[in-house]
Amino acid sequence: MSKVSDDFIPLQIAVLTVSARRTAQDDTSGDYLREAAQEAGHQIVASAIVKENRYQIQAQVTAWIASETVQAILINGGTGFTAGDVTPEAISPLFDRAIDGFGELFRMVSYEDIGTATLQSRAIAGLANQTVIFAVPGSTRACRTAWERIIQEQLDARQKPCNFVPHLKKSN
Repeated sequence: MSKVSDDFIPLQIAVLTVSARRTAQDDTSGDYLREAAQEAGHQIVASAIVKENRYQIQAQVTAWIASETVQAILINGGTGFTAGDVTPEAISPLFDRAIDGFGELFRMVSYEDIGTATLQSRAIAGLANQTVIFAVPGSTRACRTAWERIIQEQLDARQKPCNFVPHLKKSN
């Protein structure tokens, strides 16, 4: 079993918005994730917006996985069923280990808000090069649900009986 800390350990987080329409001026979901992570005590070390393109998504996430500083990546957008929703296909080949329970749990808690429409969410998560990656739908509401109900606790070293912090690369 992983050792759980009694102290909060701030993580270095990157936020990626996947969208054909969003810009830095109207990226409400990315703004929410950055603000929520900072309010929780974490540091945002990188942020980007990429088009719904498998290779652009994969290139950005790969760069952050290879970085010595990024410990967690929060992705919003590209997880539905439209032709442009390719985030799961872009990032799943990068995983050393999939976190299957994340998508299952996200759909369970999301069901309370949106009912059976949650079936169309392909939210996923995984670990790659000691970096945890969470990909959620692009709506601010979905980002809030994922952060408040799942991700925030799992990025907190004080969360017992376990969390992802012991599995992440050490920050510099």
